[in-house]
Amino acid sequence: MNIHDKAFYICAFFISGVFLASAGVNFMAVVFGGLLLAVCFIFYKKFIFSALALFIIFGAFYYQVFSYFQEETDIIFDSKTEFTGIIIEISKSSASQKLVLDLKAPYSGKIQMNVRRYPDFRYGDLVKAIGIIKKPSIETKDYLAKNGIFGTVSFPEIGLVKSGEGNFIKAGLLKFKDRIINGFENSLPAEKAAFLSGLILGEQEDFSKELKEKMSLSGTTHLVALSGYNISVISIAILAIFGAYFSRSISFYLSILVIILFVLMTGAEASVVRAAIMGIIAIMAKETQRIFSIRNAITIAAFLMILYNPKVLAFDLGFQLSFAALLGIVYLSPVFKKIFRFENPGFLSWKENAVTTVSAQLAVIPLLLGKFGIFSLTSIFANVLILGVMPMTMGMGFLMAGLGLFSDFLAGMAGLIMNLFLSYELWVIDLFSRIAFPIAAESFGYLAATVYYLLLTGFIYKFDE
Repeated sequence: MNIHDKAFYICAFFISGVFLASAGVNFMAVVFGGLLLAVCFIFYKKFIFSALALFIIFGAFYYQVFSYFQEETDIIFDSKTEFTGIIIEISKSSASQKLVLDLKAPYSGKIQMNVRRYPDFRYGDLVKAIGIIKKPSIETKDYLAKNGIFGTVSFPEIGLVKSGEGNFIKAGLLKFKDRIINGFENSLPAEKAAFLSGLILGEQEDFSKELKEKMSLSGTTHLVALSGYNISVISIAILAIFGAYFSRSISFYLSILVIILFVLMTGAEASVVRAAIMGIIAIMAKETQRIFSIRNAITIAAFLMILYNPKVLAFDLGFQLSFAALLGIVYLSPVFKKIFRFENPGFLSWKENAVTTVSAQLAVIPLLLGKFGIFSLTSIFANVLILGVMPMTMGMGFLMAGLGLFSDFLAGMAGLIMNLFLSYELWVIDLFSRIAFPIAAESFGYLAATVYYLLLTGFIYKFDE
């Protein structure tokens, strides 16, 4: 077995162990199962697989250790308490602000606070608050624990102590992002500027409740989840720019640096982290003249993200949707192209977009039904109509962002063209939000999802021969 296959199986078995532990399987049961599997491989003289099977146990053990240390906290719950902390995450709506606070001595850990919309707080603000810290509800406990948050506070007395206490690199990146968003707002109508900020930067703070609802009904919410396309546009642009002034090796390292900074600037959501890791692996493969294996790239990306935080596997829907959709595109798309004999992408790549959309949607149906209990069939048509112009929209959006840093006039000129694309895309979203044809399921658990994915896997093996 070559080293590439060994790396794949090590990561795959480790991820399996983490999944079993996060699904609540008793650790000793995982140990027994892992050892039994190792013995079975020995019986069939698959000695390498016997050793690799032990990584199932390592994965489960790693999850247990991570959870133990993460959940250690000295927060005082259910009692009115005065505490201080630094704001490390913030999201705003028209009525309130949601702050994640990194507590300072005598307490430690992270809590989430809902506070009034004003005064306006920012990343890195050191604040003092008085309120009752409560343990998260059963519905939100796992999701918040995934982010290391073990307490919540509703509308405490709060005041600013000092600004600029956060990481200066992240603070600078957030200011840079705000500058780009301001450029969009100066060149486009409010709703279109907000939508473009979502497409380019994953920023949804200024989305109206109506727009969010329309995107949900039309099945287009994923458009504002940063993905591989954002990373590919940045990679191509940065390599081209740096390549004109620096050597190939320097351009390579600078490109990786820019990708990392972009991920940090946009909040390091699961979809963009996954895309960034795979993008960096692809760039490294090209730089070292090695073969790029999509299978290994996906598995290693998942492994690294789970190694950093094993709870994303079971409790981060963005992580699950990102990898499921990608796997659908990678393994289902070739099957559909073979069945329907698609030899060209079609006008505006409508055939390619249709296959990609159907493949991704089929792969995420169990996740959407399990989380939201609903899935819209018409979302396929909405995505096909929008994805055809999305490359031009994204390319123009990044160009507009760059121009806005130097000239409001040039950004405004680009905005005239951008306005046409955004008008069309928002019209499609509005149209298909009105004619949604939903599939509803009151419950869609692990067993139903397992059966579904086994059938999907069988379909792939049947027709991809």
